[in-house]
Amino acid sequence: MRKGTLILVAAIVAMTFTVSACNSLTSNNEQNLHAGETPDPGGTKGEPILLTLRHTQVKDTQKKRFAMLQDVVKATESKVPGLSITLDGVEDKVNRFEKLRAEMAAGNPPEIFDLFGGTDTKDYVKAGRLLDLTPILNELGLINKFYSFEEFTVNGKIYGIPMAGYVEGLYYNKRILADHQIKPPQTWEELLAAAAILKAHKITPFAMAAKDSWVINMMSNTMWVRTAGPDSVQGLLDGSKRWTDPDVVDAFEKYHTLIQKGYLQEGSLALAYAEQQNKFSSGEAAFMFDGSWANTPLLDPEKSSIVKDVGFMSFPAMGGPGDGYINGGWSNAYGFSKKVTPDQLAAIKEFIRQMYNESMQKRQLVEEGMPPAMKLQDTSNVNPLITEILNVFASSKGAFPAFDSRIQTKVREKLERGMQELIGGRTDPASLMADIQKQQEASNKEETHTK
Repeated sequence: MRKGTLILVAAIVAMTFTVSACNSLTSNNEQNLHAGETPDPGGTKGEPILLTLRHTQVKDTQKKRFAMLQDVVKATESKVPGLSITLDGVEDKVNRFEKLRAEMAAGNPPEIFDLFGGTDTKDYVKAGRLLDLTPILNELGLINKFYSFEEFTVNGKIYGIPMAGYVEGLYYNKRILADHQIKPPQTWEELLAAAAILKAHKITPFAMAAKDSWVINMMSNTMWVRTAGPDSVQGLLDGSKRWTDPDVVDAFEKYHTLIQKGYLQEGSLALAYAEQQNKFSSGEAAFMFDGSWANTPLLDPEKSSIVKDVGFMSFPAMGGPGDGYINGGWSNAYGFSKKVTPDQLAAIKEFIRQMYNESMQKRQLVEEGMPPAMKLQDTSNVNPLITEILNVFASSKGAFPAFDSRIQTKVREKLERGMQELIGGRTDPASLMADIQKQQEASNKEETHTK
């Protein structure tokens, strides 16, 4: 999906969030619909059907999401005689970058698993590990009920079913800004001026946890898109763009300014991702760059003291061709192993019925603040922050996917380590970009040879 189409989709989503639909579908209606369906048969000759489901709902902030998954599992088991689903919880980055990758290489992934779109999906399709879901989605009448399958489509076939959407941007504390007569900054200069005022009053400008290296590159990704344009990642991949180009280096120089001036959370290199959210939700930081998945802890009154003070905005303009664009889309899905028996496949179809329907998507939205992957008819009772996030997405000039869904693994890993070194004062932007460019050229060359 091109960026213009994606933002049109976002506008449609936002409109449904702003105006509650007249014809809402309730959970009971959904259950009645499913009750009228004939589930696929269970195990032949009374034999048990065993499935392993790899999920990433293991954090304390994901308890509600895990409860929803457990409900789906129970409903699926009740529909398929002899079915037993084992839940295997693994932290999301460990699953994506370590465990699932090793299982795919060995050819023994779980039957159902959390799957990241873009490069991950393409690699696993190339290795012949993923089940083609296109005929199943057509059979179940779901093919036209989702906003986008783009990140899970390879050669016209769909290999993952998105669970929810995401948007990345700048959360801010409305009370802190108002108390210091600061308006939400619209430009880079205004952001720096606000940070200077906040630091002078001993308030941390940016909550930041850099021990988990991927966290750093959420904001840096948006910053280099601001200065170098929304097509910069494609340019890096095809060689028309270089990490050493002045407009790319400019973003990292500006990021370096935040480090040098002490505007990032103190001691961030020793802090895990949760500490970033804790700093912001306790009211000790004015800004936090994060994804919409952060809504859950921020809106939980037991964990957050700023429930009524949270705002969301697109990152300020930086004077480049990417100003006004926002990082957003549908990147997380459930994928399924190609190596399943007919009985397991029948159970998988029932799991898809139970997981992907109006009531479950609405429940995710209301209880967790997760933007839906499916086109909901009922969007009532949504938290105002969620409406604000979707409106920011819809009013953006365009959208772009996270760089790590497209860039090669070795480039991503080198950039993550390099950004930690930048924060720690062990490198500078020009040197870092030169190192990254060398790896980019090597990775591009390696890809060319393997095609």
